[in-house]
Amino acid sequence: MHRGRFLLLAGFAALIGSVIFTSRIVAQPNTVQQIVPGVWFREGDIKKEGHCNNIIIEMKDYLIVVDANFPSGARLAAADAKKLSNKPIKYVFDTHHHGDHAYGNAVWTQMGATTLAYVGVAQEMKRYEPKRWKETNRKDVQELKKDSVEPPKQTFDTTPFVLDDGTRRVEFHFFGWAHTRGDGFVYLPKEQVIATGDAIVNGAFNFMGDGHVANWPKVAEAAGKRKIKYVLPGHGRPGGTEVITGQGNFMKEIYAGVQGLIKAGKSVDDIQKMGMSKTLEAALKFSPQSKTWIGDGLAGQAVVVHEEITQKKPHGEISGGK
Repeated sequence: MHRGRFLLLAGFAALIGSVIFTSRIVAQPNTVQQIVPGVWFREGDIKKEGHCNNIIIEMKDYLIVVDANFPSGARLAAADAKKLSNKPIKYVFDTHHHGDHAYGNAVWTQMGATTLAYVGVAQEMKRYEPKRWKETNRKDVQELKKDSVEPPKQTFDTTPFVLDDGTRRVEFHFFGWAHTRGDGFVYLPKEQVIATGDAIVNGAFNFMGDGHVANWPKVAEAAGKRKIKYVLPGHGRPGGTEVITGQGNFMKEIYAGVQGLIKAGKSVDDIQKMGMSKTLEAALKFSPQSKTWIGDGLAGQAVVVHEEITQKKPHGEISGGK
């Protein structure tokens, strides 16, 4: 296996296994928190179950759920939604194509919901599936007895999709390629709430293998131009706009730091050795503002950036997606 790919996968495994929060935030997996009236944040258990977070939005006659999750996470989120409201779940929005955000699609459609996504999510599924689906060693996925992930039933293009029933306006946006080519955001202008998927996370959860690291800060900046009080990330706890600026800052700094290592003649092997000797973080010269996003997967992330820079194209084009 190519060493860079090995480090990428190893780094991703480390990210899934590490839960890093600021001193002000305590992890509370499998709990539901009301953000504003009619909008709830459900924290997924990433450490034990690999689940993403879900957001539940109440409309006049129905509910919207953000992210399909893995099948087991979908069932947990659906059960909690029923405790909050007897309204049916009409839409489930895939923020991107990764398994912990979309592999539960079939669970939701079997319940009668319509899965929704930016068109790039369906395109990413065509690039990477069914290979990843078949390689997923998860009981809940296997129990669906399907050959591949179910694509979203409804998609939209770069023009935002809007649901407005007179009681609440919900906007679905695409701001560019960051975590994946299909990153979608959900914005509630009146409540000033934004759900970000994995384009913006609150902690050391950044998988970059399908990403475009150089463009990532631009996406964070575009998302942050709205009036925002509450940021609801795909992983990690809710926060304010500091989560968006911190995420963008981390991406800028790791990119610049790896550029410096490349100029100094450092290779992928060198980065691996620095990661093992615990000298990599200092060498990348992070500011204190990036601390929340630095974790055990840092070496794998730096390898992704190294490959993106040296091969002069987004890593999503290197890791099998063209």
